[in-house]
Amino acid sequence: MANNKENMADKPMIDNPEELQELIDEYFADTEKPIKTITGLCLHCGFASRQSFYDYEKKEKFSYSIKRARMMIENVYEERLQGNTCTGAIFALKNFGWIDKTETEITLKKFKKVLDELEEE
Repeated sequence: MANNKENMADKPMIDNPEELQELIDEYFADTEKPIKTITGLCLHCGFASRQSFYDYEKKEKFSYSIKRARMMIENVYEERLQGNTCTGAIFALKNFGWIDKTETEITLKKFKKVLDELEEE
């Protein structure tokens, strides 16, 4: 029976991009749930996990639809930053890859140059 479950996991849940796009459009048209989420979209489309959803994004024929849907959800969170209680939106945007700190990159070349200059003194 385990083999049967493994075989089911290997089969794609959605065979064509039009079918996926219909499910995405249906999810965003649902007015009963005004706040859209990645997990809500994944569940609506029949994915067992967010990772399965992200794996579909890597497939060229599904990539555009999934990237656009993710951006639409990201836009909702970005708009919520304008409100008074934006903590949840900040958390969600960080999970989308946003950062709120400055990152500095020091390359080995620059570091070596500084060390060489110090050694010459």
